[in-house]
Amino acid sequence: MVVETDQTQEMLYAIRNQFPILNQMVGKHPLVYFDNAATTQKPETVIQSLDDYYRNYNANIHRGAHYLADKGTTAYESSRKKIQQFISAETPEQVIFTKGTTEGINLIASGLAKSYLKAGDEILITGMEHHANIVPWQMACEQSGAVLKVIPVLDNGELDLEAAEKLMSEKTKVFSMVYISNALGTINPAKELIAKAANLGAITVLDCAQAVGHFVINVQDLGTDFAVFSGHKMFGPTGIGILYGKKARLEALPPYQGGGEMIKEVTFEKTTYNELPFRFEAGTPNIADGIGLGFAVDFIQSLDRQTIEAHEHELLKLATDIISQTPGLRIIGQAANKASVVSFVSDKAHPSDIGTLLDQYGIAVRTGHHCCQPLMSRFGVPGTVRVSLSFYNTKEELEIFARHLNKVMSMLA
Repeated sequence: MVVETDQTQEMLYAIRNQFPILNQMVGKHPLVYFDNAATTQKPETVIQSLDDYYRNYNANIHRGAHYLADKGTTAYESSRKKIQQFISAETPEQVIFTKGTTEGINLIASGLAKSYLKAGDEILITGMEHHANIVPWQMACEQSGAVLKVIPVLDNGELDLEAAEKLMSEKTKVFSMVYISNALGTINPAKELIAKAANLGAITVLDCAQAVGHFVINVQDLGTDFAVFSGHKMFGPTGIGILYGKKARLEALPPYQGGGEMIKEVTFEKTTYNELPFRFEAGTPNIADGIGLGFAVDFIQSLDRQTIEAHEHELLKLATDIISQTPGLRIIGQAANKASVVSFVSDKAHPSDIGTLLDQYGIAVRTGHHCCQPLMSRFGVPGTVRVSLSFYNTKEELEIFARHLNKVMSMLA
């Protein structure tokens, strides 16, 4: 166990104090926010960036010839460059702004269904995918005649890597996987599996929605063709996300939507599409939140990553111990390599009842299937109670959680 020094504790509390929402009461109880896998909270700098844009330089970007438009364009494109450097993409043009992870996967799946996939091809995903990485591929299969294959999940919440090896073949044309399971916290061996799929000629897609808030993503090192994530999972605004793609892969995809900005020239006879990244960014973009995402990157870059990752690991261990030692509770997903997410069920109570009662004490957890219904079916449960932690959470909050969890379970016994 790592013992955090007074200096480390002081640094962590200073970081926490940059998140104004955390310092509030829920009824008579202090807010304990353990729902970070659903969305992370926002630091003051991100909140201020949105206010600054709307107060001081709100204007449509790229096409304006006036001061406000120029200032907005500069800030928006500066954000794109920050994100390029943050994920180690080769060029800013490979960073496409989207509404979030879901839109990014839909864009890729729709484009591949139109231009690449054919009957008999296989699309391989895993058994722990979020619905956003299942349904678009089902739709792509319906459109193209491709077949969806699924890597099974072991009892401990890890992928069955032997089965993965057998399922991968020359028929595998797309391999799309989650980096960190939002429901279990399992950290998958993404680089290894991507390399195996790529060696067979498959196009690879990596869902980084959960990973981006916990550790650094290096797309070139991972070797993936595409990667997607959402701003609100990395302390940025909602409604904004990123699609990264290797240049050749992006250029081979047809446009996802038509309209302004994604064109070079339009006549009634023919339209010429714009270059990257704009060919995938039709219409007026989400300017303020795109700028805000750049400020979220600045915030993350300012952190001592080694220290906060160690802190999250300690929080995970403590949360796991608390839940394991509470009579009648069972953890779903005990992979050896996990992010700070713990999902559990009770032998005597429905997850929603536990979550509702914890809320009476100001403790925010997520209950239900977490948009992973096939995964819940795999474990034979309707859903789980999910505790998901971030670096601004504290050991004191987990002590509060432990005390009230025991009260709640006694009430439901």
